[in-house]
Amino acid sequence: MTRKKILVVDDAEFNRDLLVQLLEDQYELVIAVDGEQGVKKVSEEKPDLVLMDMGLPILDGWEATRRIKAEREFNHIPVIAITSHAMVGDEKKARDAGCDEYLSKPIDEDELMKKIKKYLE
Repeated sequence: MTRKKILVVDDAEFNRDLLVQLLEDQYELVIAVDGEQGVKKVSEEKPDLVLMDMGLPILDGWEATRRIKAEREFNHIPVIAITSHAMVGDEKKARDAGCDEYLSKPIDEDELMKKIKKYLE
């Protein structure tokens, strides 16, 4: 059985390591460290799901998500915003950019797994 592929887009090594530890046993993981790299990896790797940090260098998560969702070939790929932007209106902003789900940091691991499973099973 082929493992589902998740693209983790986060510029903070600590956050990437945490997600890798949490997910590597169940999923194939691809890593990107900025929004521009994230958009590129979507077209190269065609992941089943994207975990997108919003506060990214070069291209922020909002713009990266908009670009992914603007491509007909990739707009079906679910994007889960994982962000420390947890102010009123930030979830709406993330959803308006095309994010399918929204999680604020620090990540609730159970909630994250529930959201991932919703899209991958």
